[in-house]
Amino acid sequence: MTLDLLLTEGTVLTPSGRESLAVGIKDGCISYLGSPTEAGPAMTTISLRGLHVLPGVIDSQVHFREPGQPQKEDLESGTRAAILGGVTAICEMPNTEPPTTTTAALREKLDRAVGRAWCDYAFFVGARDDNLDQLGDLERHLGCAGVKIFLGKSTGGLLVDTEEKIRRALSSIRRRAAIHSEDEARLEERKSIAEASVGDPRAHPEWRDAETAWRSTERLLRIATELGRRVHVLHVTTADEIPLLAAAKDVATFEITPQHLTLTAPECYDDLGTLAQMNPPIRTKEHRAALWQAVDQGVVDVIGSDHAPHTLEEKGRPYPQSPSGMTGVQTLLPIMLDHVKAGRLTLERLVDLVCAGPARVHGICSKGRIAVGFDADLTIVDLEAQRRIENSWIASNCGWTPFDGKEVVGWPKMTVLRGQIVMRDDEVLEKPVGRPLRYGETLGTPSA
Repeated sequence: MTLDLLLTEGTVLTPSGRESLAVGIKDGCISYLGSPTEAGPAMTTISLRGLHVLPGVIDSQVHFREPGQPQKEDLESGTRAAILGGVTAICEMPNTEPPTTTTAALREKLDRAVGRAWCDYAFFVGARDDNLDQLGDLERHLGCAGVKIFLGKSTGGLLVDTEEKIRRALSSIRRRAAIHSEDEARLEERKSIAEASVGDPRAHPEWRDAETAWRSTERLLRIATELGRRVHVLHVTTADEIPLLAAAKDVATFEITPQHLTLTAPECYDDLGTLAQMNPPIRTKEHRAALWQAVDQGVVDVIGSDHAPHTLEEKGRPYPQSPSGMTGVQTLLPIMLDHVKAGRLTLERLVDLVCAGPARVHGICSKGRIAVGFDADLTIVDLEAQRRIENSWIASNCGWTPFDGKEVVGWPKMTVLRGQIVMRDDEVLEKPVGRPLRYGETLGTPSA
């Protein structure tokens, strides 16, 4: 057998840890792991001396704004940003315009991605009042990442805010539901805090306070436990929620983001203004320390970017008229590799959080590990590369990052998607070859 591609001399992160192995690729899959002298012939051989080979990074929470607001982001620019950042697969959220709440809307997104997506992809469908009993049917379609439920309002109008509606939604779903967990009633009660703080985004974490998150997550876990349904709580930000989630591992997994592990309030609002505004908010050092402790103790399941772009013009509106959200898919890996260099987590732990974790939590087939038979998705990094993150590097249509000017150590050097090199040394190669992700409980392509 002649291999299509043979990668040699790199340090490979396998399920057994760091190993000096050659990686052989044939027909888009990993077909050989072992000594380069025993690999056999290959059409192309590349030395990766001094580099580390990770499984392809999966960003399981991005908002690409197509359809509806392509000036912020579209599927082409968002997936191009992904591969430039070493990300080989994304799961995109439903709060577009119109929202992804029907079979037809899911089909439209899948059609839009054909020939334009640089990485592999899937799309969440959103829960709302008129589809709560049909969610189980929607989540079974090929290309559907699962169901997203907003328990508090964020960008867009999706909302499931009463206990009766939450029960209906979870009862309809078989797969693990992804949850934006903020208590809508408390947000409405405290809205005057934001309205009285015109021009001062430091009020954002006071309005959407830790109690708002705790109340929502406590109720969610109680309902999920009673129903025996699995949930995945997105972008957890508070020390208060972590003990609840750690005690509910039979039904719950959870995600944190690089920005909540890196930035702190009030400093980020003083430095960045509304560019630091997101939901749930960036919080104080005490909450950040609790998130890092959860990483260290193995409680966190996934790190996702919550990539949620808006234009600089929109972000320049005085708070609270400014929209919440920031870019992140392209900077997820550089920011986290810098934390690895600083000793805050190991490279092996990072691989579990951004590769194996998303595949395990969401049931993604053939992704998330370097093993024979798995898709040949690889993220190749230089752990010692010193770089500065700059707006000029950002591929997103909105053109900015909250980490503009940040010096980091660790950088993605090559992105391999199903055996094809799609990014090398900050350059996008060839043409978009992304395909829908496959899940264990999906049936087929949705029909309009």
